[in-house]
Amino acid sequence: MIIRVKNTGHQIETEGGNLLDILFDQEIFIDNPCNGRGTCGKCKVKVESTGVIPISDADRKLIKDEELDEGIRLACTFDVTEDITVSTLQDEKEIEVLTKGFVPEFDIDGKEGYGIAVDIGTTTIALALVDRKSGEEIAAASMVNPQKKFGLDVLTRITYEIEEGEKGIREIQKTTVKGINALIDRVLKGVHIKGDEVKTIVVAANCTMTHTLLGANTASMGKFPFEPAFRDAQELPAKEIGLNLPMATLHCSPQVSAFIGGDIVAGAYVAGLHKEERNVLFIDIGTNGELVLASGGKMISCSCAAGPALEGMNISHGMRAAEGAIEDVKISKEGIELEVIGDKVPIGLCGSGILAVTKEVLRTGLVKKSGVFVKPDQLSKDDYRRNLLRMDGKKRILVLAEDPEVLVTQGDLRQVQLAKGAILSGVITLLKKAGLKAEDLDEVLIAGQFGSHLSPESIAGTGIIPDGLEDRIRYMGNSSITGAYMALLSDKSMREMDEVAKEMEYLELATTKDYEAVFRDACIFPDYGH
Repeated sequence: MIIRVKNTGHQIETEGGNLLDILFDQEIFIDNPCNGRGTCGKCKVKVESTGVIPISDADRKLIKDEELDEGIRLACTFDVTEDITVSTLQDEKEIEVLTKGFVPEFDIDGKEGYGIAVDIGTTTIALALVDRKSGEEIAAASMVNPQKKFGLDVLTRITYEIEEGEKGIREIQKTTVKGINALIDRVLKGVHIKGDEVKTIVVAANCTMTHTLLGANTASMGKFPFEPAFRDAQELPAKEIGLNLPMATLHCSPQVSAFIGGDIVAGAYVAGLHKEERNVLFIDIGTNGELVLASGGKMISCSCAAGPALEGMNISHGMRAAEGAIEDVKISKEGIELEVIGDKVPIGLCGSGILAVTKEVLRTGLVKKSGVFVKPDQLSKDDYRRNLLRMDGKKRILVLAEDPEVLVTQGDLRQVQLAKGAILSGVITLLKKAGLKAEDLDEVLIAGQFGSHLSPESIAGTGIIPDGLEDRIRYMGNSSITGAYMALLSDKSMREMDEVAKEMEYLELATTKDYEAVFRDACIFPDYGH
């Protein structure tokens, strides 16, 4: 059988099987947040066939009737049984990732040759090529983490490894190494440097990403008590795992726990939390929300499963921060004003957009603090808000754009509510552990590529952090790769990072007293008095 992929030019010979699996085997990009379970509706393809195109139960649930009539199907539930032509409906584009944000003063060793600093996040990989003698960043590149085909969150990927065993471990490792090699080749060719001129590569990554890179078994991190295979920094020849750097030593930053990895250790070091005399809260907002509270000369950390909603995933019209993504929203009597990346026609909502619209519907009273849309018929006929809400059957929705249609649903608000509740409950629990109140915090540091795009108004306005802290927010940028950069250039920084990992206490939120009640209360949105 032959599968022709019209928009990419691929022609695939196959014996049949699941279409999503076949496309992945050919490394053809397709969104797959739910790891092929038929629940997210993101892996849409257009199928052309001489015969009847089957419709699965998931297709009927997640695809509109008019799209079904056009041959739109979910790749994850489509079995190839004959020659077909398909078109994928998403294009994979280079994403912009901050390679460095705030960089503290530090002394570099001034060694000869080049080094590479890498941040491997659940969603993205960022890489910087550095002159070790001068400390100059020569080139940088980034990509969506190719592990995305195994699921958008770490637990889904761990589950894949558990289900597939050794085969799954090697498959994810191979995918990760191949992605990093592609970035390495890109930056080296761009500046005409050979791979054997690179002497060191330092990786700061979350614990799961470090394990998958090194081919370590992640199964113990997928079940209580969530123990990693190792915590200490790892050092080995880069070529040993297949990196195209024959003379380089690979150094992976140390971990604190299964959910506080080398990326957070690097960020805490960059932020100087180990030397901090004030009360400072460090938050890395992403698929997982990682928090570190520095107070009284101690560092306490925790991790919360924020989920991918704040990055635009698991949202009905969510997308990554690419052209056409709504990144800011203002609602007033004049209507809905959208700020769209690239000034293009809006086609979806990225993370900053879904957070901004959540803040606006709360501020204007379109949504109650419980997270529920108000009923349009409860608003007076001359209330401008009445015309902003529509009914989709019995469900209330907010229409941001008409053609193509971009909606905000009750389910979308629920996803944001759960994410914000997870982060805020972590903040509250850490403060309680340290004997502090929110007003005792001197500063709130927001780290990570995604966090840098969130306005203080959206962070505070949706209740991700306690009320009254908006003016104490400071942005760190991608502190993970900055920490890798510092360790790359300074043996002292590398040693001190090891000490930070050993000094940092980890608090397992689920086992703390009354956590369920804290989380439940943290899910309630701020009350704007409507």
